[in-house]
Amino acid sequence: MIEEKTREISEEGVSICSYPLTIVHISDLHVGSEYFVPDLLNRSIVEINELNPHIVVVSGDLTTQGFKREYNFVKRYLDQIECPNIMVTPGNHDSRNVGYLHFEDIFGERYQALNVDCVTVVGADSSEPDLDNGQIGREHYGWITRMFSSNEGGIKIFVLHHHLLPIPATGRERNIVTDAGDVLEVLIEAGVNLVLCGHKHVPYLWRLENMLIVNAGTVSSLRLRGNTKPCYNIIKISLDHIQIIRKYPFAESVPILDLPREVLDRMAPINQFNYGVKSLVASER
Repeated sequence: MIEEKTREISEEGVSICSYPLTIVHISDLHVGSEYFVPDLLNRSIVEINELNPHIVVVSGDLTTQGFKREYNFVKRYLDQIECPNIMVTPGNHDSRNVGYLHFEDIFGERYQALNVDCVTVVGADSSEPDLDNGQIGREHYGWITRMFSSNEGGIKIFVLHHHLLPIPATGRERNIVTDAGDVLEVLIEAGVNLVLCGHKHVPYLWRLENMLIVNAGTVSSLRLRGNTKPCYNIIKISLDHIQIIRKYPFAESVPILDLPREVLDRMAPINQFNYGVKSLVASER
């Protein structure tokens, strides 16, 4: 059964919202890998708890080989996050060795909807067992639409592990879900504002139509591409503003996007948001 958590709504049927909202997005922990650095994850958890976020999103690759022992370690780490609203979705590494069964035993359904204030977060498993590529699957499109349809006038966030658009500096393009075109159409028609994903450890930001697609780097692995560094995303939403910040554990925070929320409701020049690979990868030196 697909899990859905309910929200409080006003008498007018509009979602109740308490601004400002803080959402933390981490990805690609890779517990169990030789490149996994416990201090990075421990420090990130301390920083997250200091932020006191409303929602924490973990967009997959919690483990390295999908083994139960790795999942148990991940659970111990994530249990230290004090936020009551955590959305966890699996990645391709988590579905290795039938690891998706351990995911379900420990974290619950692989397709979930979380409602907090005026925010709806819908998470879908894009992984395929023992394969690096992924898909959402047309059998889930109707469910995704329904989960977002109940949020009138609120903020809509979709979470998956794989890319929905190609990301520069991630090598040969085989990292987007195979049904990306159909999924993008579903999300745009549903009025989704933000898509959060991970996968290739390269932080990036795209804007398509009125939707921001935010890719996270790895939070705790040294399996890095180019000059990127371990990092995670902080998303702050106020009544009239949205801000996206890249945070490096033990180090600085870098503002990535700061714009009026109304921009998401109308077309704006794409070059305001198209950060080239040189500024995101080469400049991480």
